[in-house]
Amino acid sequence: MPTSQAVLQHLPFLRRYARALTGSQVSGDAYVAATLESLIASPEMLAEGANSRVALYRLFTKIWGSLAVNGKPEAGDSVLPPEQHITQITPRPRQAFLLVALEGFSEEDAAQILGCDLTTLRNLVEESGRELAAEIATDVLIIEDETFIAMDIEALVESLGHNVIGIARTHNEAVALAKKKRPGLILADIQLADGSSGLDAVDEMLRSFEVPVIFITAYPERFLTGNRPEPAFLIAKPFELATVSAIASQALFFEHGAQRRDRRAPAQSPAAAGAPIRNP
Repeated sequence: MPTSQAVLQHLPFLRRYARALTGSQVSGDAYVAATLESLIASPEMLAEGANSRVALYRLFTKIWGSLAVNGKPEAGDSVLPPEQHITQITPRPRQAFLLVALEGFSEEDAAQILGCDLTTLRNLVEESGRELAAEIATDVLIIEDETFIAMDIEALVESLGHNVIGIARTHNEAVALAKKKRPGLILADIQLADGSSGLDAVDEMLRSFEVPVIFITAYPERFLTGNRPEPAFLIAKPFELATVSAIASQALFFEHGAQRRDRRAPAQSPAAAGAPIRNP
């Protein structure tokens, strides 16, 4: 594909990334414009990479890193509501988080864009998770029947600044806890102690209120078939605590963004709007 066509194909997504990175439309578009100017002057910069999208984002990253002040809107430049939390994350972890969470790059591609190794990339994503969690702390319900796993998750969640409202081992315990105090995030095992299902428990809760849910399972392939409903956020056992940290922050970030979009939309019922259910 010619360089110009490759750029046009990826440009809308680069603009999305730049705006989220800077927190504003004006600043983000200015960085993209500077990237395009560099590309026009030296088109071989894009030709160097086999993956044109990775090469374009890598060039953008070089432009971003070459300026002394990054991500600070000019006076009078309003910060976009969904990005006001993201701009509180320090620049390098912010880039790592957005490349993986928003732009959907693999860890390998994100590391190549940032010019770092995989370990560094993962550490940056974990750091971003902690910083973002501090901005959007919430009440968390843990549904997990294995005591030590539940304790590890509880310690992690609290270290991120969240408040654990309880740990449930069964379907009935989970529903009862959720009725007492509605959680802002649910971390749920799928197979519970009494043979009940975390999926069923969450499904019952979601009939009453919406909440981001992260499912944890030893058999992720059973829930990634393409059939509906299926989990939007899924962690495989055994898991790294850093993975839980990053995905929890992603889930909360996108939920806050969705809530803002819902408030800006004309009032109508979900059925009338044809709105998809964000969680199973």
